[in-house]
Amino acid sequence: MEAFLISAGVVALGEMGDKTQLLALLLATRFKRPVPIIAGILVATLINHSAAGAFGAWIAAQLGPSLLRWVIGIGFIAMAGWMLVPDRIEDDAAQAAPRYGVFGTTVLAFFLAEMGDKTQLATVALAARFHDLVPVVAGTTLGMMLADVPAVLLGERIARKVSLPWVHGIAAALFAALGLVTLLGLDRLF
Repeated sequence: MEAFLISAGVVALGEMGDKTQLLALLLATRFKRPVPIIAGILVATLINHSAAGAFGAWIAAQLGPSLLRWVIGIGFIAMAGWMLVPDRIEDDAAQAAPRYGVFGTTVLAFFLAEMGDKTQLATVALAARFHDLVPVVAGTTLGMMLADVPAVLLGERIARKVSLPWVHGIAAALFAALGLVTLLGLDRLF
């Protein structure tokens, strides 16, 4: 349960203001069809995070516990710094709709936008950290949906009310804390 809850929380916070959340907003404004957009986000996230989680589990199996602890700890701290860098998205990601439809465009655009993204790398690190693939992927997917579905449904109204620098600061602090807890070996106490 811990892997699921931490994964959901970390990714939900990390996704705020992220390029894929901006992509969700862009797709919602362009197509005004929330159901296929939300379904496309879910499918793309499940595929992407399953692959990322499997890679994280593989990395964990390849490295010894001591080296793995350092890699994960430093990775979380690097993610904390990366959270403080705002994302931007190019408008071309959402231009393919006439060819693939709203659902297909969303799946393709989200899958590609998520490659090498903060939340994908967080999924790799979380899967390596918790050694429990299904709860991590379920948690990171839920976190993505918690952040992106409101962007699709409420879009610009939310963007005007939420202070993204504060959200990014909180997410950075959470990643930094996870990194320090891992580096200091305090994660074994929980």
